[in-house]
Amino acid sequence: MERRGRGRGWRARLWDVIYRTIRFVAQHVRGFYPAVLAFLAIAFLGAAAVVAFVALAKVVLEGATAPLDDAILRWFARHRTPLLTAVALEVTQLGTGIVLVTMMLVSAAFLWLTKHRYSAALLCVGILGAAILNVALKDAFLRPRPTSVHPLAVVGSASFPSGHAMVSFVAYAAVALLVSRLESGATVRAVTWTLAILLIAAIGVSRVYLGVHYPSDIVAGYLAGLAWIAFVAAGIAALRVFAHRRPQIRAVERDLDAEAERAAGARP
Repeated sequence: MERRGRGRGWRARLWDVIYRTIRFVAQHVRGFYPAVLAFLAIAFLGAAAVVAFVALAKVVLEGATAPLDDAILRWFARHRTPLLTAVALEVTQLGTGIVLVTMMLVSAAFLWLTKHRYSAALLCVGILGAAILNVALKDAFLRPRPTSVHPLAVVGSASFPSGHAMVSFVAYAAVALLVSRLESGATVRAVTWTLAILLIAAIGVSRVYLGVHYPSDIVAGYLAGLAWIAFVAAGIAALRVFAHRRPQIRAVERDLDAEAERAAGARP
């Protein structure tokens, strides 16, 4: 699993750092579960740095972004049309709990039946964990919903950070991450990531268009989602590295080394 940095992009170099960290933990921690938990703790500290950045948004919530937030909301309100409103209402549904939970259950069932059971568990942990974290963040900030424009959707929770933005970011990015790990075709991986990014962006824009979130709510949701998906990605990477410590895992988890095998086959 040794990797070379020559002639490779920033993403490959970033993964080199991740795998060096995993190998360090692998050399200094005994046992499968303690090793996985140790690496997840390290990964969570890194992700917590992003969450800490989101916490700094408390300064923003004190009013610093209010003029820009309101200006953007009013701009969208001035450009509302019946067609755009209908589209926004449909798009925003893709970030609702029922849709994301359904997608999670279908994806997890497929992964489980195709012997990717730890991947299925990590997918569920990622999405459900994001939803719980979002509730905690909303309760911490208790930002009221926008009042400068008429809302076009019914909402009942606090505004910051956007739950649609945060949980949809985690859900669609997690699926794209798993597809990237298990699918050998570069085209399929590229299309999957493109669709995921477009969906995540469209859901965020729809919330602002509908007047139920400030733009800063959406940005904060994306940042918190990024922090959490980093935790999930670290779990997948750690699973691959530490699987040899618990051989029975390979009986229920296929393709742990799919990425490494693809990388090896691509080398000249």
